[in-house]
Amino acid sequence: MASAEQLKALLRSHLEGDDDRFISVAMQVAAHEARLGHGKLATDLRDIIDDAKRRRGTGAPVPIGRPRGELANLLEASYPKSRLGDMILGETLGDRIKRVIREQRHAGRILDHGLSPRRKLLLVGPPGTGKTLTASVLAGELGLPLLQVRLDGLITRFMGETAAKLRQIFDATDQTRGVYFFDEFDAIGSERAISNDVGEIRRVLNSFLQMIEQDRSHSMVVAATNHPAILDRALLRRFDDILHFDLPDESQIAELLETRLAGKQQQSIRWSSLARRAIGLSYAEVARAADDVIKDALVSRRAGIREEEIREMLDELKATRQRFGERRT
Repeated sequence: MASAEQLKALLRSHLEGDDDRFISVAMQVAAHEARLGHGKLATDLRDIIDDAKRRRGTGAPVPIGRPRGELANLLEASYPKSRLGDMILGETLGDRIKRVIREQRHAGRILDHGLSPRRKLLLVGPPGTGKTLTASVLAGELGLPLLQVRLDGLITRFMGETAAKLRQIFDATDQTRGVYFFDEFDAIGSERAISNDVGEIRRVLNSFLQMIEQDRSHSMVVAATNHPAILDRALLRRFDDILHFDLPDESQIAELLETRLAGKQQQSIRWSSLARRAIGLSYAEVARAADDVIKDALVSRRAGIREEEIREMLDELKATRQRFGERRT
């Protein structure tokens, strides 16, 4: 049950018309009930709050309080409008992301049967394949804030300080429901046996393992890495699901190019022919090539774009990628 102070704060904020404060206190009440073990009540309260936020606006969800104080240096808050329809995905990966969203939307029903919805996800795959966008889509589809962990604020050179800051982040998951996103996760999740690692990072990993296992909040914890091979094996069982992202195939590249450029061309374009030339590029690189072609046409005041211009831009990006790969070998 809400405390006397919380009840007074709810009434005061309602009478003063301070909706943001009202929602913030309501979230505190939900978190308090969750800590008492009243999972069904906590979920019902959060569902009511989320529904109210969706009805209040047609765009972003209502801010429930951006990180303040020390948390402001650890978390960067945004309110994405991204939706699943904005992504081009393979059928298997798309179905798995839809399943996560579906379980989150029906969390109360799942909890009633003593089960837990998927909410701790590990995203792995090459750069530019949609891992960061997926975190934004989860937040956008669920009407939650996206709270990205700032590694420059989290990792320090002082012994014990990083683990203490990590504790603040996990405490925040209980106070403010959201999608907490650890990008470049290998910075703290690398294998403890790696010889060139330092003792402090191993202690941080041990702390993360304990905190994510003990986490009973209703927030989502999403981690992403381009280097899954160096992650500590103990991490894998701490996540509810591991989603693998791959480079786009020919049909996905063609769909992405057509989506970005359709209606802007001077002539009919053979999208499949262009896609074959772009095999090996990531979604982000293909999208950048399309945007660069549009910008070049705008600067040059051309009425539309031509197939050869897209081809040249894709070849330029592919040559850059190949030269970069040669330097690394």
